[in-house]
Amino acid sequence: MKTISALFLVLAVILSHIMCAVTAYNYCDMKWGIKYAGYSAPASAAFLTAIPYAAGILVCVLLAVFFRKKIV
Repeated sequence: MKTISALFLVLAVILSHIMCAVTAYNYCDMKWGIKYAGYSAPASAAFLTAIPYAAGILVCVLLAVFFRKKIV
């Protein structure tokens, strides 16, 4: 069970890195769009893309903790 726990911890770390990359890309795209393409939403709206990733990370961490416990 500890290997499954480690798998979910690694998955949580990978998701956090992907979340940072996607959010940064969307933020830069929004900044460019506001300046040159006439976007009307604020650049901070790009941070909304982090919500599904954060939920996935939370689920992975909770599953890792669940599988880390010894089952007798």
